[in-house]
Amino acid sequence: MKLEIRYFASLREALGPGEAIEVADGSDVGAIRDALIARSAAHARALARGRAVRAALDKTLCDETALPQPGAELAFFPPVTGG
Repeated sequence: MKLEIRYFASLREALGPGEAIEVADGSDVGAIRDALIARSAAHARALARGRAVRAALDKTLCDETALPQPGAELAFFPPVTGG
């Protein structure tokens, strides 16, 4: 399924505003994060498992067990962002 990925704050500085990706149906947010980590060294640094990263699915905060629907927007950001 196709998803829109968005990055905010320091993640946006490292990876750009976002990207469209294809993931396997039934992939949860944690599996998608792992797939992004595997994309490049920049992704691995920005989204590393040791870093605090929050996720929002269609503009609603979620945990890594959330299951996106096709065409969903998945956003990643640090726990505190400026306004």
